[in-house]
Amino acid sequence: MRTQVAIIGAGPAGLLLSQLLHIAKIECVVLERQDRAYVEARVRAGVLEPVTVDLLGRVGVDARLRRQGLRHDGFNFAVDGEVFRIDMAQLTGGLHVTVYGQTEVTRDLIDAALERGTPLFFEAQDVALHDVDSAGPYVTFGAEGQAHRLDCDFIVGCDGFHGVSRPAIPESARRTFQRDYDFGWLGILADVPPCGEELTYANHEHGFALASMRSPTRSRYYLQCGLDEHLDAWPDERIWDELAVRLGQSAVGMIRGPSIEKGIAPLRSFVSEPMRYGRLFLAGDAAHIVPPTGAKGLNLAASDVAFLSEALVGWYRDHADAGLEGYSARSLSRVWKAERFSWWLTGLTHRFPDMDPFARKMQLAELSYIRGSIAAQTTLAENYVGLPLD
Repeated sequence: MRTQVAIIGAGPAGLLLSQLLHIAKIECVVLERQDRAYVEARVRAGVLEPVTVDLLGRVGVDARLRRQGLRHDGFNFAVDGEVFRIDMAQLTGGLHVTVYGQTEVTRDLIDAALERGTPLFFEAQDVALHDVDSAGPYVTFGAEGQAHRLDCDFIVGCDGFHGVSRPAIPESARRTFQRDYDFGWLGILADVPPCGEELTYANHEHGFALASMRSPTRSRYYLQCGLDEHLDAWPDERIWDELAVRLGQSAVGMIRGPSIEKGIAPLRSFVSEPMRYGRLFLAGDAAHIVPPTGAKGLNLAASDVAFLSEALVGWYRDHADAGLEGYSARSLSRVWKAERFSWWLTGLTHRFPDMDPFARKMQLAELSYIRGSIAAQTTLAENYVGLPLD
């Protein structure tokens, strides 16, 4: 087979890039190692920046988002039970975030890809990248019991942290930066109305908690927990009891119900530089991971492919290399700002195992400062709604 751009991974990054290229009349093929049901069922983030919403609108994949997405003009902090609000819309000139699950974004993008006839191979096995530093890269893979070779001009790795794309860059040509956290998030999804109209981030002596949502009838909650803990030790009743304690006033009126999804996820900050090697480009989690505290993972993936699609259009339309040459630096500039914000917000809201009384006092002092300072709230709000693409 032959195409212009081979995209590895059918998550939001790869699928959104395929739609941006489709509009620009650039051919692409998407390869995904999992089956469609698995991809559509993956429970991930659900807070979209205006930039991401605009990109989905640009490719015409926002009809359901516009109907079902929840506009949030602010969010709350609960500090040892006491609550104060950050009014993002007022502080940023009317900007807001939209709560719409990544699962739904993925389903919408898959439907659009199939409707538009984008070649999309699920259950692609033994995907391997070849000659990525040459003018003629290609990908080999297996599908439906047959071996395939896909020749292309460029390869884009959107296959996540554990994918095959990043390792295709020689270790001598890349540098990684990583921070692993000594705790995880225990997440629970339940078909019950959320306990508030906006998200609440809780800092409590027992640890962090987050009250979130996916819809007016589906709630998503998180609790900070140890990495060595097991789900068996966290029956639903214990989770609800602990949420009530950590959320304090925000938990008033919280409706309990059976979990429909439950899991423990580790937290890490990770960046691999550069995001380009020859004809191979990385986007999304293949190049960087952020703690979920700042809700930046999906949004960074969207900005990556926005930059890359512009660069590819410039190469095919104007035979210009500048966009491709500058892609890595342009994306990493935004990535590192989001890494900084996510790292800072994680440090502000979590109880670290080695936190001594002085560190706790500093944390409380910073939260108190934010509560009383419009300037501090503005900085927080600007980062939360998302920095502009340029």
